[in-house]
Amino acid sequence: MRVGIPKEIKNHEYRVGLTPDSVFDVVQAGHEVVVETQAGCGIDFGDDDYRAVGATIVDTAAEVFAAADMIVKVKEPQAQEVAMLEPRHILFTYLHLAADKPQTEGLMKSGATCIAYETVTSPNRSLPLLKPMSEVAGRMSIQAGAHYLEKEQGGRGILLGGVPGVAPATVTIIGGGVAGLNAAQMAVGLRADVTIYDISNDRLAELSTHFGASIKTGYASKAAIAAAVQEAHLVVGAVLVPGGAAPKLITRDMLKTMKRGSVIVDIAIDQGGCFETSRATTHDEPVYEEEGIIHYCVANMPGAVARTSTFALNNATLPYVIQLANKGPAQAMADDPHLAAGLNVSEGKIRYEAVAEALDLPFN
Repeated sequence: MRVGIPKEIKNHEYRVGLTPDSVFDVVQAGHEVVVETQAGCGIDFGDDDYRAVGATIVDTAAEVFAAADMIVKVKEPQAQEVAMLEPRHILFTYLHLAADKPQTEGLMKSGATCIAYETVTSPNRSLPLLKPMSEVAGRMSIQAGAHYLEKEQGGRGILLGGVPGVAPATVTIIGGGVAGLNAAQMAVGLRADVTIYDISNDRLAELSTHFGASIKTGYASKAAIAAAVQEAHLVVGAVLVPGGAAPKLITRDMLKTMKRGSVIVDIAIDQGGCFETSRATTHDEPVYEEEGIIHYCVANMPGAVARTSTFALNNATLPYVIQLANKGPAQAMADDPHLAAGLNVSEGKIRYEAVAEALDLPFN
């Protein structure tokens, strides 16, 4: 199979679908790899690094799409990339379709087989291809929150961990999954006052055992969240509905009760965001203010630490890339129902129920 790696074109996106080491493994498995020139330059992989492991370098994304059977990316295809997809293509990347009807309709029109990293499952029902970027985003959320709490950045002027004699910042994390756990680890490390909210009592028990007295936990009822945000200096939204739209857990009215200069970080923004006032931002303009509260809603947070993120993602995706290349999508998904769970669109139809439900489109 011919595997294509185009250069990512989303705002300040420096990750790359396959590293040279990953390309080496794909080539050794008997496949061809076509890479757009400078695809890895953002993380110091030059064209010669790819040539050295057997890849062919081409000048444009159009040449990659024309040559390849499978396109391996990081972020969802932009409009000009969707336009280059054909029914013969396999697209393997993050899609996050539940918050993006134009992309969904474009992929349906293309006829391509579109497999989303974020809905591939594992035998223990986790999301192995979403996990590494959730880990990165969770850790970054605390870095970003701490930065924007600084007065010079428009924040309240609070040091996250406080100092002797001065209380630390109050951090509320909504969602105790992978992203929430990693956010808590960072916040605890900086000596903040941390509470995690979740709707699973079993998960709250696991978190309590994991962190001990370093955090507090709470059941994520509407009343509990409303009370928590009033006292919070930093709120991290880390909820996840696999493949579906994120629920709006903090309303504008709740936002009005927060302390001016507080910060909210919406990790769920790829799925539409979990705050009523959230809208996607970019690394060029990462924040905006609503009701006196700073919103950080960058839709590709891990792109800011592109080298770490690329290696972490490749560690997870490479076995699936080789599986798809070796067997073709139909046989690979027939053999592996967990990979089949990643199928979101094919033959012009939506194959993932939560996406269809979120966008009010037919599910097949």
